[in-house]
Amino acid sequence: MSCVHLADLRRLESPRLSQSVHREECTQCFDNQDGPQGIEVCLGCFNGGCTGERHHMRTHIQKSGHRFTLNVKRRPKPSSKRMEDEEPPAKISKLAIVEEREEDKYEHSTVVKCWTCDVEKGREIPEAPSDPKVKELVEQTIHSLSSARQSEVKAWEEEFEPCEHTLMLQQTSVGAIPAEGLAHCVACELTSNLWLCLTCGSLGCGRAQYGVVSGGNGHGLRHFEETGHPVSVKLGTITPEGAADIYCYQCNDSRLDPALAEHLSVFGINLKTAQKTEKSLTEMQIEHNLKYDFSLTSDDGRALEPVFGPGLTGLSNLGNSCYMASVLQTVFSLPAFKARYFSPSATTDHAAQCPEVLPADCIECQMRKVADGLLSGRYSHPAHGPAGSASVNDPVFQEGLRPTGFKALVGKGHEEFSTMKQQDSEEFLGYLITVLRRDAHKYKDRSTDDATAIFTYGMEQRLQCGVCSKVSYRTDAMDVLSVPVPVMESGKDADGKLVYSPVPLVSCLDAVLTPEALEYGCPSCGTSVNALKQAKFASFPEVLVVHAKKFQLVNWVPAKLDIPLILPDGDELVFDAQHLGLGLQPNEVAFPSNAAAPAAPQFDAGAMAQLEGMGFPVIRCQKALLATGNINADAAMEWLFAHMDDPDIDVPIAPQSGGAATAPEPTADQIAMLSDMGFTPAQARKALRETSGNAERAVEWLFNHPDDTGTEDAPAPAAAAAPVAVPGTKDVPAKYRLKAFISHKGPSVHSGHYVAHIRTGDAWVLFNDEKVVKADEESVKDLKKLAYLYIFEKT
Repeated sequence: MSCVHLADLRRLESPRLSQSVHREECTQCFDNQDGPQGIEVCLGCFNGGCTGERHHMRTHIQKSGHRFTLNVKRRPKPSSKRMEDEEPPAKISKLAIVEEREEDKYEHSTVVKCWTCDVEKGREIPEAPSDPKVKELVEQTIHSLSSARQSEVKAWEEEFEPCEHTLMLQQTSVGAIPAEGLAHCVACELTSNLWLCLTCGSLGCGRAQYGVVSGGNGHGLRHFEETGHPVSVKLGTITPEGAADIYCYQCNDSRLDPALAEHLSVFGINLKTAQKTEKSLTEMQIEHNLKYDFSLTSDDGRALEPVFGPGLTGLSNLGNSCYMASVLQTVFSLPAFKARYFSPSATTDHAAQCPEVLPADCIECQMRKVADGLLSGRYSHPAHGPAGSASVNDPVFQEGLRPTGFKALVGKGHEEFSTMKQQDSEEFLGYLITVLRRDAHKYKDRSTDDATAIFTYGMEQRLQCGVCSKVSYRTDAMDVLSVPVPVMESGKDADGKLVYSPVPLVSCLDAVLTPEALEYGCPSCGTSVNALKQAKFASFPEVLVVHAKKFQLVNWVPAKLDIPLILPDGDELVFDAQHLGLGLQPNEVAFPSNAAAPAAPQFDAGAMAQLEGMGFPVIRCQKALLATGNINADAAMEWLFAHMDDPDIDVPIAPQSGGAATAPEPTADQIAMLSDMGFTPAQARKALRETSGNAERAVEWLFNHPDDTGTEDAPAPAAAAAPVAVPGTKDVPAKYRLKAFISHKGPSVHSGHYVAHIRTGDAWVLFNDEKVVKADEESVKDLKKLAYLYIFEKT
């Protein structure tokens, strides 16, 4: 039966080069194009949706009013080996490049459907394959860069920056280069992998790289060695949007050229009409690195038993994404996150009511997608055949889910998490909590519980002057308890590696809560005095995350140390009345609220002590706290690592009138960004001033100062103000039992590999990316000692 809406189909536009085409999997669950029903791609916006029991495409059609979809099914060609059968990398290498085309490995079957003719499952349009306009639309959709691969490419490109050689490029005006001059290398007959010198217009072939079919004789590099011209562009990768492979031979790395259009025009090349004809180095790097093999085995080399079922689904490594996988597996093992995001009825309701145009742009949609993928058990099965088909010594693991869309959305705009570099799992947990709270603040109308509240507790900071004995109290809302781990060397092993003495975890916790002396500018005495600072819990969280800071600075770079931590018997922690702060007592006198402000800014005493204990100079500690809103030591430490090379990093801080630090005036775009999250312009402006214009820190500041309206002349709170209301309980004793721990192998928190161990019933399960196995009890005992993050549940 013919479709009467064919004329409307012909008017649809093909996807733009920069447009995401979600043809690999559904944007709201992990059903994909390899399944029996394939994936429906909306030809109006190129959203991908399933037609299975969740039927997310039908929901999208009803919500958007779009009419046509392209059903895509993919099958491996019998003569080729699927790339997904290969294991992904632990760490991406940029040295080896391999050319692989999807059409060489797979065959696609497509069907164009009209959902106006059949509102339940869409009706096939029989005229579509023979219509030239529709055929072009289908081919462009199938051959476009998929959303998953596009996000990986963008993540790589986030790492590229201009250099002095691209910014200060001096060109030799030679006029337009004729077409024959761009046909092959000037020194050989190669017609691909050609690099144009942006200084003089010489065209040379690239270097021969492992696995690249086109190869190269290195004549582009030879041209640089002979002339010193540093910057070249790969011709076949230039797009009208301005993307291209730019390489600086002087820096020996890929770079960005902000003036590429102008530089190309010197040689008569119009950027707007350029056509991309070759895969970029980024695309080829990703293909090669996805085939890199790695594994994590037990210390005695025994094969661990794979496990399958609900809550036992692996996450495929996207390339240095194990830090994210370990955190996701951990948080979705907690009841609060299961209840919040894994509810089939709530998922259906949100899909129909989602305020975002595309589910791929919705934090709520992507969190529910990951929850369904990990917890439902629908995707937890062996990569080949039934579970019993594998031998004991050759176990078959899962293929693992690929949370590409989640990573792209959550990391969007973040200078670290948007890249393909390895990151710190504790930092990602904190960032994920911030992202979820931003989203909840933006959509206040959602009457749902905040799952992140289970981590939040109050930390009471008490400061007492050693002269007048007056006190001040402050309560900070915290999500992670970072504990310093003392370094005590006990010798070297047989390989010459340093061995460290074990440290009880309880002693590390006690160190955080132990009183310490420090110098303080007392507002009552009006002079610098010795004061006593002590931290105690103002409330206890439902889930206590303990971050073991087992590293030391080597040339201002944090080096990770394998210091064993001894957990209490039964993996239990107990806090009693001595650990709980009760605020201002009847026999105490608070500092006067109208005391004259000191000439210099005031700093969080606890944070100062932590930073100085790590070896940072006092002035640097103070500047870091000022720049990050005086929030906590972790935020200040991150700022310090990013500003080590600032020319004024060691210049003393000048006294400020009124005791406040001078801050740059926020831009309109910065204020608008925070206003879009639901904050008032006044709140946004003040937060940006308090954090020196750092938007990320401004968001953290706003969440830590919920009652601040942003009014500049608002009276300062009294020194003995009541503690800030934070989630948690004051009930003691507060008992906790270890639920999970995240371990790390490698010399630095920014390299190596992360895995998660999670207690499931009475057994431990190891989540090592897509490998989900029953953990060896003896190995768990040893690995617990070397964990990086400990997650304790309140009992």
